[in-house]
Amino acid sequence: MIYLVRHGQTEFNAVRRWQGHVDSPLTALGRQQAERIAHALRGLIDPADTTIFSSPLGRARDTAGIIAEISGIASDIRLDARLMEIGMGAWDGLTDYEIDMEWPDARAGLDRFEWFFHSPDGETYTVFSERLERALDDIVKDPAPAKIVVSHGIAGRVLRGLFAGLDQADALGLDVPQDAIFALAEGGIKRNDCA
Repeated sequence: MIYLVRHGQTEFNAVRRWQGHVDSPLTALGRQQAERIAHALRGLIDPADTTIFSSPLGRARDTAGIIAEISGIASDIRLDARLMEIGMGAWDGLTDYEIDMEWPDARAGLDRFEWFFHSPDGETYTVFSERLERALDDIVKDPAPAKIVVSHGIAGRVLRGLFAGLDQADALGLDVPQDAIFALAEGGIKRNDCA
């Protein structure tokens, strides 16, 4: 069983600034979200038989640490750079306004979930999804009976899409709550809200 979660709210999330590969700390709400997820996971896992995989970006790593502490998982968190959020190059860390001012019309005509992949020096959907697919394949093969994966918004959409065999548009249209657990098993994907 794989339990996929998104990191808690960050300072950038709170002011609608895109993060990509740059980082900002969890807010008080973000820490509370991680704690609620951890308490919910305690009822779903055996801490002795669970491995946590996390993006190495601080917001995911900090969320994973909170989950490990509260849920009683003593094993080391496995940091995997393949689980990082999409790299948007020069657009990392900017707001919509800043992107549009610096690159007028660069996102014109693009779907609200598609524009992430059109930065002049960022990752394409193909590159991004292929690295996530390699990470997911390795996580599935890991012998731990339960695996917790802490990742990001767009990465979480694509990971769920890959697991469920969704096409790109359907995967990118999935919601990305910061207070839910997505259980990925052969029977499909089940959402568990932790609000």
